[in-house]
Order: sequence, then C-alpha cells, then structure tokens
Amino acid sequence: MRFQLLGPLSITDGCDVAVLPPAKPTSLLAALLVRPGEVVPTQRLRQAVWGDEQPATAKAALQSCVLRLRRLFAKYDIEEQAVVAVAGGYRLPADGDTLDLLHFRGLVAEAAGAGESELPLLRTALDLWQGPLLANVPSELLHRDEVPRLVEERLRVLERVCEIQLARGQSREVLVDLWEATRTHPQHEGLAAQLMRALYRAGRQIEALAEYRRIRTHLREELGVDPGAELQGLELAILRGDEPRGPALEAAPLTLTPHAAPAVADAAPGAPAARGENTPSGGPVLPGDGRPPSGPAHPPGPRLPHVPGFTGRTRETADLVSHLSGEDRRDGRTDADPVIAVISGGPGMGKTALALHTAQLVADRYPAGGVLLPLTRPDGTPRSADEAAAELRSALPSGALPGSCLVILDDVVHPDQVRGLLGMTGCGAFVVTSRMRLAALVATHGPAVLELGALPPQESHALLVAVLGHERVAAETTAAHALTDTCGHVPLALRIVAARLLTRPKLRLADHAAWLRRDLPARLALPDDVRMSVPLTLDGALDRLPAPVADAHLCLARLDGQITAPAAARALSVPETHAEELLERLLDTGLLDEEHPGTLRMNTLFRAHALHRAARTGGIPQAAVATARRALPSGAT
Repeated sequence: MRFQLLGPLSITDGCDVAVLPPAKPTSLLAALLVRPGEVVPTQRLRQAVWGDEQPATAKAALQSCVLRLRRLFAKYDIEEQAVVAVAGGYRLPADGDTLDLLHFRGLVAEAAGAGESELPLLRTALDLWQGPLLANVPSELLHRDEVPRLVEERLRVLERVCEIQLARGQSREVLVDLWEATRTHPQHEGLAAQLMRALYRAGRQIEALAEYRRIRTHLREELGVDPGAELQGLELAILRGDEPRGPALEAAPLTLTPHAAPAVADAAPGAPAARGENTPSGGPVLPGDGRPPSGPAHPPGPRLPHVPGFTGRTRETADLVSHLSGEDRRDGRTDADPVIAVISGGPGMGKTALALHTAQLVADRYPAGGVLLPLTRPDGTPRSADEAAAELRSALPSGALPGSCLVILDDVVHPDQVRGLLGMTGCGAFVVTSRMRLAALVATHGPAVLELGALPPQESHALLVAVLGHERVAAETTAAHALTDTCGHVPLALRIVAARLLTRPKLRLADHAAWLRRDLPARLALPDDVRMSVPLTLDGALDRLPAPVADAHLCLARLDGQITAPAAARALSVPETHAEELLERLLDTGLLDEEHPGTLRMNTLFRAHALHRAARTGGIPQAAVATARRALPSGAT
C-alpha cells in the first residue's frame, strides 16, 4: 500500500485508489506525510487539524485523532504504517515505496547526472502528480505553508524537463507542457521565457511576442513590476530575428532539498493565510500589491486575485463599479459610511468572480488593498461571527486609513455573520456574496443588491468565443448554441466545457455537446480539480438545506416548465400555503428563478441534476416532503 500525497490525499494498493474524506484524521495524516519521517511538534499538528478553533482539551483531542487515524490504517490493512508517538510530537516513517512524495524525490535524485536517462526519469517523476494538492484536506495551515513549497518542487523539475527538450531541438513537443504551465502559473517568468523560445523556434514569432505581452501585462497589473532582464532580452532578440538563447544545459543537475518545517511560532493563530495551489479554500488575504498608491501614503496593502478571461455580466459590472466608486451614494449615507453591496445567486453563477473582477476595476479607489474572507469552511459549515471578525482584524493592513480597504465577504450564509464586521476601522467597502438573498441584511443596512442568474445567451456565446477563439466557434455556430443551452447558461458549466475543448483542439463542438447530453450533468466536471464540478457544486448546495427542503427541490424537478404554487402543492402533496413557503425558500437560495410574480422556473441544468440525484437516491419519500413546513422555522437559512 502507498500513500498518495501529490494530489488529493489517498491510499492505493496499485490498482484501487481510496480518496480520503475531508476530515480531521485526513488533515493529521497530511501534516505527518508532508514531513515524512520527521518529528512533527504537537502544537503544529493541532494547528493543522483545528486551526485557531482548538478544543479546550487539545492534548486529549489530538490523541483521539491519532487513534482515529490508526483505525483508518486498520480499515485499509496498513497497520504496519504506524504513527509513532515521540517526545514533543509524532512522526510517520515512510520511504519511496510507501509515499509518492519520497518516490518523486528519489527519481529526481537518480536523474541527476544520469545523462540520456535524465529526461525519462524526470518525466516519470512528474507523472506521479495527480491533480490539485491536498484538495480533500481541510487544513488552512497546510495549504498556506506546505502546498506552495511542494508546488515549487514540481515546477523546478518541469523547468528542467522543458530545458532538456529545448536543448535537443524538441520545440514543438514541449509546447503543450508550457502552455498549460504558464496558464496555471501566469507570473512564472522562467516558464514564460521557455514558451517564448519554443514558439520562436517553431516558427511562431508573433505568438512568442504575444506571450511576452501577456506576462508583461500580468506582472504590471498584479505586482506593479516589469519583466526581468531575461524576458526583456528575449523580446529584443526575437524582434531582431536573433536566436534566443536559454541557460547553459551543462549547469549543475537538478536536485531537490526539502525545506525544514517553519517554526510553529511563524504560524501564529489568526495570521492571514494565502490561498495555495488549487486549494478549495484558503486564508483571508492574498500577497501584497507592490503598486504605488495614489493619494495619501498608505501601508502596503494586500492584493486580491485576478480573474483571468472574465467575460459577461456587463451591466452588473458597471452597476457595481459605479456603486463601489461612490458615484451612486444614497441619500442619508455619508462619506464615512462604508459602501456595501450584496451579490446573490444560485451555485455556479460566478458571484465571487464578479466580486473579484470588479474589485480590480476599482483598485485605485482603495489604495490599502483588498481582503477576501471566506465565510464558509471547506466542509460547507458557516464560520462564526467572532471567528470572521478575528480573521478580518488580522488580515487588514496595520495602520490603514479609514475607508482605504475593500473587503469581499465570500459565501455568507446568514446576515449575523457579517453585521458585526461592517463598522470595522479601515474598511471602506464590503462586497458580500451569498447563495441567499440576505433580505434581513438588506433591510438593516440598505446595500446595493445584485442578483445573478444564468447568463444571457449572447454572453454565454461570448464566453466560448473568449476562450476558444472566434474561428473555432464560428465554424460550428449551431453546435455552440447547443452547448450553451446544454449548460443552462451557467458560468461554471460553461467554463468546464470551454476548458475541455481548449485542451482538445481536434474535438468538434457538436460531438462534445452530444457526449454531454448522454450523461448530464455528471460529465460537467474536470477530473483534475474537484472544485470544477457541477454535480459536486449542486450537491453541496442541496446538502446545506434542511433535508425536506432539498427533497422538495428534487420533487419539483418533475414539473417541466413553469412552476406555480398550485402545481407545486399537487406535486408535493402539501397545502398551497405550505407550497408557497417552500417555493419562496428555494427562490431565496437561487435554485429557482422568478419569471414573473407567481411563476417560477428551474434552470435546465439544475433540473437535470435534480432528476439525476432523485434517481440515484431512489426517489423522494412523500412523507419527508409533507414535513417540509416544519423544517422552516422563522428566520432559518
């Protein structure tokens, strides 16, 4: 049996793979495996498992978690992989046969000085990586401290592989790897330089220069800096028609030296955590901006992440920019009051993307930077108001002037989570995203309200064009419209489809649309990122609801077309007044759309998922639906 750390944390016997659930023992196992054979201090293990919410009896709780982990080992018949208790901590012995990380490092070490065998050995090492690191591990500390370090190990190997291929004249062969790597790591100058050289040597000078413009724009917008000397020299060489040169391949062979674990004191409770590589959730704040602020001097501020290729939502973006810029300040509100906006909508509608995109457009208005604070944990449970307040205080730049920082409160579940945050010093604007309409917050604070539904058909089409290019979409106009209709014009689904088509340039749009329809929505998922999945996203949305309400949603999917209260009452076998309350609840969660007063409709993609889930679970017990009224206490969310 082997532990697989280079992707979702899993256990395999070489044939079957068991992906571990996102639970505390999984976080504990990951914290031990990222430091194989080392003694990991108990304080760091507790921080990895519980974060800042450590139980009162932390020592006993950790011992209990270790016991659960040992039971997990027994379940998979790997009791020989013992968790060893030592003075001050625990350790988990491992070697290249029992842990893919050590196997990876062993192959890299073997490749050093291996001559012609270096490239295949490094390729074998890279093949061990199976997707987003620790995607099923709900530990903010590990995603902050460990994932970036491991990702850097992989990038060093990838750079070496590409350099060997370029030196051997394999410019076309290396393009696929470099296209993917530069889009995943858009700020990486070394990979961008390799892609420019590969394109130029493949006779694609214009694309090589376009790649330089891409990274120059990205570095200026994200960090306020220009590309380094190597990239600038490459651009000049290509413009002159000279042969662009890379580093000498005779340099010392690549070796990887694992970094020592940071001291526990470095991960102080409440310290802001940057999001790791492809992590499902992370800390509240992203790295510094580096851009000189306008107006009075401010301390360096955090920089919100860029949303690449944002398309659509033209009207909503304009309205939000106007509001956040203070152009439509309402009567009764002074300049000292924070600007507040609420973006609501169903799952997968792009609420966070719109908030981040708009924040970039108004960055000059908030020179102290921006903070992204998730209000829901990776397992879907809401954070408490006190926890959110503590995180926000630690994330805000020290000494920020009043009104100089923009805060995105992401995935809010209840108004009480955010009310206590809205007067915090330094915060000039709050953008709240939620699947709920948060009517109680609207009533007390009067924010601007944006409700996101499915994209208009023309914006769905524009999204495909932006990703795939005008030529490819125009060649199959009818199929493109069929694809957007199949996706229900839901942004998440469209992004998944576009990503699949982008990585398969020979696949016809019509063939892909037919393939999707044969198993919709199960096929709207990307295998290398658990977050890019329509079924998982919609399952998560339903799992947050009381079971009778979720069951009612599945039952209403049987109604094809318009949904009215009388029709819902008949379908659910409840009085019409109860049906109206259920419809109101589902409308509030974004799972239903209002065509006009009294008439609702379920998005075609949401309906397909509901029918599929109902079939998978064996139908909806009418007795459960009939109790739905009792599942709706006053003020519940």
